[in-house]
Amino acid sequence: MELIYYIDLLGTMVFAISGAMAANRYGIDVFGATFMGFVTAIGGGSLRDVFLNIRPVWVEDGNYLIAILIGVTISILFNKRLDNFARTLFLFDAIGIGFFTVVGVEKSLAYESSAISAVMLGMFSACMGGVIRDVLMNVTPLILRKEIYASACLAGAITYVLLSLTKISPDLNAFISVVVVFGIRFLAVRYNFSLPSVEEVETKDNT
Repeated sequence: MELIYYIDLLGTMVFAISGAMAANRYGIDVFGATFMGFVTAIGGGSLRDVFLNIRPVWVEDGNYLIAILIGVTISILFNKRLDNFARTLFLFDAIGIGFFTVVGVEKSLAYESSAISAVMLGMFSACMGGVIRDVLMNVTPLILRKEIYASACLAGAITYVLLSLTKISPDLNAFISVVVVFGIRFLAVRYNFSLPSVEEVETKDNT
């Protein structure tokens, strides 16, 4: 799917921007910001490819590295201006994790992974880059906070796997699955939805 490929490149660039911006907020130098952008953009996809026993896509396709460098450059040159567009970047991030999820599931299925494995690898593709970034920055990863993030990716991945069992076209399947991820993530932030904590569940069981 050629459209997915170009959107995947766009998502890679946006994730590189977010990683470099996180580094910029902590006063890290240019090399550190570039490294952080790189890790954020390719961390999840590389982990997925390692599990699939294949070479990471950015090793064979230099366009991903170009997208990362463009993203890091944008972040460094327009750092203060980008902070004023945090909402816009959030929208791109939400779209990005949607496409990263779909690409991860699709690639996993293509390499004959089981449906459950494909769902998990789709989530890894979308989330693990951010996890690695946050760990390096000594920040609690978003996936471990009370935010609907990874669960939105899981919902989109499950949607893709289920629809792939029907006669629906792959392009339409990808579009619907991305919308599911984006919609859940957007509504969760817009209306402050979150999953209950373990303590909250335990309290309910004891009442």
